[in-house]
Amino acid sequence: MKEIIATADAPRAIGPYSQAVRVAAGGTLFCSGQIPIDPATGEIVEGPAGMQTRQVMENLKAVIEAAGFAMEDIVKTTIYLTDMAGFAEVNKAYESFFHENFPARSTVEVSALPRGALVEIEAIACR
Repeated sequence: MKEIIATADAPRAIGPYSQAVRVAAGGTLFCSGQIPIDPATGEIVEGPAGMQTRQVMENLKAVIEAAGFAMEDIVKTTIYLTDMAGFAEVNKAYESFFHENFPARSTVEVSALPRGALVEIEAIACR
């Protein structure tokens, strides 16, 4: 019923959690939040929220694909930002990873994120 998904193409979990969990005979995937860690270096990608969002989305894409899903299978995301002033640039970077039929989404401002990140994104994908 539950399969743990892990890939070296995205940062390793930095706590007691999995990158993603596939359930219901492979039909639903719950992805943990990704922050802008470069999987090759293990370091946070420095820069504004838009630049960090691109790395976050690349990490999320790697996890999604490692589970045999595609970005088009994402039905819901939650974006966590440390400052809503970066909302427009986050939207621009986020939008470039989808072609049409955007997933449902929530965006929440938070006081802090792990390792000083400006943005974190989690996702649910279904087939």
